[in-house]
Amino acid sequence: MKEIKAIIQPGRLPKIRSALRNIKSFPGMSVNKVDGCGHHLQKPSAGVREELTDYSPKVYLYMVVPDELVEGILQIIVEVGHTGNIGDGIVWVTPVERMIRLSEQIEVLG
Repeated sequence: MKEIKAIIQPGRLPKIRSALRNIKSFPGMSVNKVDGCGHHLQKPSAGVREELTDYSPKVYLYMVVPDELVEGILQIIVEVGHTGNIGDGIVWVTPVERMIRLSEQIEVLG
């Protein structure tokens, strides 16, 4: 199992969601609205007001998926999420040691 996380442009979410729903056995995802700023070079700050407004809206996707779905999901997020503009976002994958789907089973932990 892997956890896929992505920060994308808000306007790309509907197309990404639609494409992911076409994957057989897609387990679903969670989505948050976030604000972010990137590493791209910008002009020097004019003061505190500019520093506080130097963020743009983004969407944060995260999901836990079986290993065999990772590459297909990554391909969709990267291809559909890419606009070619600064601030398109990032995607990363981390291993998941264990996942329990609460709606499907009860496991005694101890």
